[in-house]
Amino acid sequence: MKRILNWLKAAAAKYNSTSLILRIFIGLVIGVILAIVLPGWTWLGEPGNLFVGALKAVAPVLVFVLVSSALAQNGQGLDKRFGTVIGLYMLTTFLAAVLAVCMSFLFPQTIVLADAAASDTIPQGLGDVIHTLLMNIVANPVDAIAQANYIGILMWAVLFGFAMKAVASDLARQFMADVADAVSVIVRWVINLAPFGIMGLIFTTVSTSGLSIFTDYGKLLLLLVATMLIMALVVSPLVIFLCLRVNPYPLVFRCLRESGIPAFFTRSSAANIPVNMELCEKMGLDRNFYSVSIPLGSTINM
Repeated sequence: MKRILNWLKAAAAKYNSTSLILRIFIGLVIGVILAIVLPGWTWLGEPGNLFVGALKAVAPVLVFVLVSSALAQNGQGLDKRFGTVIGLYMLTTFLAAVLAVCMSFLFPQTIVLADAAASDTIPQGLGDVIHTLLMNIVANPVDAIAQANYIGILMWAVLFGFAMKAVASDLARQFMADVADAVSVIVRWVINLAPFGIMGLIFTTVSTSGLSIFTDYGKLLLLLVATMLIMALVVSPLVIFLCLRVNPYPLVFRCLRESGIPAFFTRSSAANIPVNMELCEKMGLDRNFYSVSIPLGSTINM
């Protein structure tokens, strides 16, 4: 038994010492191979569901405790830079939409779906949009966290943070900071299991659609990926250069490597919030700032 425990500890140490990107790539390859060899073993896709579910579950709590804690410690977290961030979010979202429409007209694709697409009620005018936005902002805070309503989460986290800044003792504010650190540790544990999650996600995708995902849907997939790469490697770097007047590509490539890959396979901006926050922490950015800007960016399309 002791020998087995020592072997497991050594394996865990080797796993943790290996680059996360390399582990994700290995998980991706293993997922494709398993989907081809053992397509009937549907349980192999469960790690993907668990990974995405865990990220989506912890992200709302992480956002609330980080934002409220940051503002409780330092009420100056939201300064004039935030207006610049919101403007850049709006600009790049608009440019991405324009690029997608242009690419769809330049390279039209026709896909026959087995089931009719279902959608929520479409807003009938600006009034409906504003009403929905306001209702999301003032949603019950517990319900906002449970439903991952990040607009509502941000609203209540900001109010709670400023309120704690005004009335809480130093001990209470320190407790909030400790809670935020504890949730961040949980997030790191979840992200460390990303290779297994990616393996499960790619297994489910390939085993469900077969290799047709690379043939029947190959042209559409190529168009989507090409559009994403143009946005990530041309449009966004141009915007960054015009704003900062520095070479944007070292930052772009790092973000693509550490955040883009998980985002692509989880297909969820909400699930990628913890990944982006982890990346911001690695780069030594202002926690008071990114703890608000990251969740806002993940829901800017609302």
